[in-house]
Amino acid sequence: MDKTDYKILALLEKNARMSNTEIARQIGMVPSGVLERIKKLEQNGHLVEFTARLRPESLNLNLLAFVFVRANESVGSIDTATELAGFPEILEVHHVAGEDCYLLKIRLQDNRALAAFMRERIGAIPTITSTRTVIALETIKETSCVCLPDQEM
Repeated sequence: MDKTDYKILALLEKNARMSNTEIARQIGMVPSGVLERIKKLEQNGHLVEFTARLRPESLNLNLLAFVFVRANESVGSIDTATELAGFPEILEVHHVAGEDCYLLKIRLQDNRALAAFMRERIGAIPTITSTRTVIALETIKETSCVCLPDQEM
């Protein structure tokens, strides 16, 4: 990857709907060259998907919780994580080091919905031995953007 690829990625991270023509204008290339680079970035796995970012609160998903999960499974197994990843309410599943096995990021309507979800869905997974929940009171920063190297390489 070169500085042009990083510039393209930075522009797409800010606005995935930006046209090839606009990207080309901003970085001083022809649109066909930008399209070719984007295709290569996708093929090489640097660019995974184009998504829309929703405002959870406008959809009545006001509760953000992080749940640490301990599971009783063989070393190297991620069966529990695979099952957890199947729940749409769980936005992220991370296999973590330390006493816990997994860290989940969950968005739901409220405390009552979280309690029901923990009891009925998480509690139904037989390999889970314990959970520890942290509720976010306020979100200061939340992004899916990665910190790209300086584009002035």
